[in-house]
Amino acid sequence: MKKTLLYFCFLVLSIAECVAQSTASNQVSTFSIEAPQLKTHKTIWVYTPKSYKQSKSSYPVMYMFDAQNLFDAKTSYVGEWKVDEYLDTLKDKEVIVIGIEHGNEKRLEELTPYPHDKYGGGKGDAFMQFIIQTLKPHIDVSYRTQPEPEHTSIFGASLGGLMAFYATIKYPDTFSKAGVFSPSFWVNNKIYELVSSTDIPETSKFFFLVGTNEGDSMVPDQEKMVALLFDKGVSKSQIQNKIIEGGEHNEAFWGSNFPKAYQWLITTHN
Repeated sequence: MKKTLLYFCFLVLSIAECVAQSTASNQVSTFSIEAPQLKTHKTIWVYTPKSYKQSKSSYPVMYMFDAQNLFDAKTSYVGEWKVDEYLDTLKDKEVIVIGIEHGNEKRLEELTPYPHDKYGGGKGDAFMQFIIQTLKPHIDVSYRTQPEPEHTSIFGASLGGLMAFYATIKYPDTFSKAGVFSPSFWVNNKIYELVSSTDIPETSKFFFLVGTNEGDSMVPDQEKMVALLFDKGVSKSQIQNKIIEGGEHNEAFWGSNFPKAYQWLITTHN
């Protein structure tokens, strides 16, 4: 009985180890960097195009939130976006992708520009200062990047979608393009007030995505924001507003729609 139990435990552990094998592309690496604005260290995932080592070219850069869920099934308990698998198929329109890990229990705190009445948070500006003042300078020195805002995009989903949108509105001198998937505009109405009081550059681009099965407020909130942008004078050529019937709030939905958003953001020039 004891041997049977030990074998069963060994079998379970072996299966778990097999299940947890990394699925990250060979083009993906990681490093740790101090984030003094957040009083922590951040693990950063870097995807470099297949052509990077063989060329002397400089590349646009796309910053993405929630790196644990972008490249590797091993680090995402809810499934990965398969960003690297898609990018590995490209022959042109290549970018360097910088994935920034979320802070686990501090995720809501870090990825909300304004606090929620019940859940708190609201330290998103400190997170953005980490990206702008610490991370981006490091990336621009360490890799062959095109550092100008017209070549710098930012992308996220849920709270990450909220922050990608906020970053492009608040810091247009750094980010000109945003992938805004399932944005959590419900956190605080101040995000609408920010847009109302801000001049949106003609160079800013937004790819919005939401599914009809994500909750009662998600589609109306996105439509409200898009309408506000149009009222501000943002042109239709600057916005893609995708509402997907049956789309759910999960990595499978976001990952399956990433290629279309990527292509629009990268090929839409300022």
